Amino acid sequence: MKRRSVSSLVFILMFSMVLAACSSKVENTASSSPSTGTASPSAAQAAKPVEISVFAQQANDMDLKTNLFTKHLESKFNAKFKFEIIPYDGAKEKRQISLASGDYPEAYILTAYIDQFSQADLLKFGKQGVLLPLNDLIDQYAPNIKKAMEKDPTLKSFITAPDGKIYGLGSYTQCFHCSYPNKMWINTSWLKKLNLEMPKTTEDFKKVLQAFKKNDPNGNGKADEVPLSGSIEDFGVRVIPFLMNGFIYNDDRNYLNLVNGKVDTAANKPEWKEGLAYIKSLYDEGLIDPGAFTQNAEAFKKIGENAGGQILGAGAGMHPAIFVNIDKGNKNSADYNPVPPLTGPHGSFATHDGGGLIPGAKFVLTNKASKEAQITLIKMVDYMYTTEGQTNAASGMEGIDWRKPKDGEVALGKGVTPQIATIPTVDGQPPRNAGWSGMGHFYQPKEYRDSFVQGTDVYDSANYERRLYDATLLYQGHEPKELFPMWAIWIDPALTDEASILQTNIKNYIDQSSLQFITGNKDLTKDWDAYVKGLENLKVGRYLEILQKAYDTAAIKK
Repeated sequence: MKRRSVSSLVFILMFSMVLAACSSKVENTASSSPSTGTASPSAAQAAKPVEISVFAQQANDMDLKTNLFTKHLESKFNAKFKFEIIPYDGAKEKRQISLASGDYPEAYILTAYIDQFSQADLLKFGKQGVLLPLNDLIDQYAPNIKKAMEKDPTLKSFITAPDGKIYGLGSYTQCFHCSYPNKMWINTSWLKKLNLEMPKTTEDFKKVLQAFKKNDPNGNGKADEVPLSGSIEDFGVRVIPFLMNGFIYNDDRNYLNLVNGKVDTAANKPEWKEGLAYIKSLYDEGLIDPGAFTQNAEAFKKIGENAGGQILGAGAGMHPAIFVNIDKGNKNSADYNPVPPLTGPHGSFATHDGGGLIPGAKFVLTNKASKEAQITLIKMVDYMYTTEGQTNAASGMEGIDWRKPKDGEVALGKGVTPQIATIPTVDGQPPRNAGWSGMGHFYQPKEYRDSFVQGTDVYDSANYERRLYDATLLYQGHEPKELFPMWAIWIDPALTDEASILQTNIKNYIDQSSLQFITGNKDLTKDWDAYVKGLENLKVGRYLEILQKAYDTAAIKK
């Protein structure tokens, strides 16, 4: 639980720092102004605003009541929000208390990476009638959402329950660099100094790490180099998945594979054992920092930013800013460049997770919502499925946080017409309070994010997203042909608790056993069979059976 909360914070900080990717020809899916049948300005002025009660989570640098995007929505859709505002701390508990009290608002608009309705919540409260299905409202009043679902079946499966109803809308953000989180960044200045090439195979990588350890690449005459490190948090920082992917696909989540439509675990296969043996060989030679299996992000960054000089050879991470300072003037940042997926005895895989999609919903309507509120809210969200609406919501208002591109500016994506340029903040500037940070992220397909203006110097921190984008191109296509879509799986509510317990116990057992095998506390020859038997005793077969049933009924297959 702690790791998830820490990773959520890191994501938000990273997203606001990196956000240089968020727009494209969504007009093909949604016009830039909502064709929602809203009243004419004169009629809207004469009509009494629709009052709407909303439960919302608010970042520290926001004030929803005076927020410029709030005012924009109220003016555009003739509405007046009555916010029940809570901070991020304790968000889940406060949402649950709100529902349990019976005195809940007409709508919830949440921040997915802080807290939202789980799939089990949606099914439970949907069947109880607390949450209203959105299907008819979308069909009648949300042409942009309809077009998006028609264009992208993945979106439809993401939000559609097994009974065909849409009980809420999630944050559909296809972050390209996030979708391949388990990258490896190597010190290419050290490669050059030692006359080494970029490693291509698992054995190449081992030889490079050996050279980093033995040949004093930092030139200080001390054996203080740390060949490889990482941490135990999220965002691709765990070292095992990247290394294991040369042997068997490692999803870095629940160690699930999909083979001919059948769900299976990777963690009891001979290839998994072989991968552990390889990683153990690195550990035994002192090529992996022992702290990689125990330390947090802060400790990891102290290695990457060692005060006495550069000591890190390679670091695991979705992006290098996790372990090295990328600000202007830091000469170490440009030294770390991506290692392509390593070819091992059984493949060359890259962990792919769908781009950070979190199952569940951040927007729901309750049975307290008046018909007027239902229609107004779905029109508002439909507006956030357009380029203009989504950018104003997620990034801030035009002219304050973003502008139209200028001649000569280029988009992040190759061959994409630029649509949006961010306006940088100025040091000391007060919060702009112009967008719904976190709350406003509704529809950001890859083509939308690809259309943000981005400079071409990848080592300039202002163009950090392009650095990550270009690195991710090395990983694209290395995922297996079949991937288990955990984000699109709706488990039967009657089985949710059982599946959750099994998932936690099995994952913890695999994680702990993998570390014990790598560090030598368990012997891969003597203890492997007992380990496999332990997985069976934890009912891994039953867990796979539950997931198979959910997969077979998932909307993504229909």
